Amino acid sequence: MKHPENDDTYKGLKVNSGVEQPTSLNPYLNTIRLKRAKRLTTDDYVEGILRGDINTLSRAVTLIESRRHEDEAIAREVVERCLPHSGKSLRVGITGVPGAGKSTSIDAFGMHILKERGGRLAVLAVDPSSERSKGSILGDKTRMERLSLHPDAFIRPSASAGSLGGVARKTRETIILCEAAGYDTIFVETVGVGQSETAVCSMVDFFLLIQIAGAGDELQGIKRGIMEMADGIVINKADGDNIAEARRAATHYRNALQLFPMPESGRRPEVLTYSGFYDIGIKEVWDMVYNYIAIVKSNGVFEARRKRQSKYWMYESINEQLYSRFYNTPGMEQLIAECEQGLADNRITSFAAATKLMEHFSGKKE
Repeated sequence: MKHPENDDTYKGLKVNSGVEQPTSLNPYLNTIRLKRAKRLTTDDYVEGILRGDINTLSRAVTLIESRRHEDEAIAREVVERCLPHSGKSLRVGITGVPGAGKSTSIDAFGMHILKERGGRLAVLAVDPSSERSKGSILGDKTRMERLSLHPDAFIRPSASAGSLGGVARKTRETIILCEAAGYDTIFVETVGVGQSETAVCSMVDFFLLIQIAGAGDELQGIKRGIMEMADGIVINKADGDNIAEARRAATHYRNALQLFPMPESGRRPEVLTYSGFYDIGIKEVWDMVYNYIAIVKSNGVFEARRKRQSKYWMYESINEQLYSRFYNTPGMEQLIAECEQGLADNRITSFAAATKLMEHFSGKKE
């Protein structure tokens, strides 16, 4: 660009042309080819999982958690082909009140198992989803610092997304994939204590309840439903000035357990104290778990429990497929909107609206 200020008429004044500003667009944009992950076939998924490839396993878990209709058939075939290679792990469900230190404890438990027994460990951590935004932090790895760096540990956080018992929608299928990939210990961490924790108990071999002392009357924390499902109860944070309080809480729980019927295993749950943060009493907790598994395997309860779990999840799968097919029925979305408007205008009752929707689903004429 020519500047008239540089003319001889304006001696003593000189204006430089300046530096040409670069374009805001990447000049190499046309030469860049974004590398997209190759879409895997069913054979790719199965071969990778059986090989123990963690990347393939992660993608397979994402596949079975997908709600896309086109992914369901592939996911179902992958799980079915991995099923014969599963069933050889120890499955442990871990639950407890919020703030009980479940994630920190899992970090300590996992490191103890990998150090003392070796093998591979998978942690299926379920994070609570927001009822408003439906989002989830998925930050369990930040509280499992040692395990997240261990080469033989696989940590998979999933959003609960409103699923029963705080367990992710496809947690049972994920367990099958992890077992086929060679993980011989599976932890299932739930979002917290609730009456629907039955879902967790129905997919594990040992159900561990973590409690804390010093947070009020311990008897307030004793809920019959969760206590009857627990195979073992542990009081966390038994360190420093809290040791006496933790032991007192353990005594309360032992006394309460005497009032419950004898469990199917023929063995009342033990109550122990430990500290997940300071790694105190970790060995005793896992000696309790292994002793329990040895007992139920010898008396046949272990095998009977797994068969019962398979039957339970057959019915759960039926319910889930009916739910999916109901809402994906052609014309259902529009009819639901009409029924909702009818309810708002008091033109139809809830029972009549439900009947109308079910008739549409079943194909019957109104």
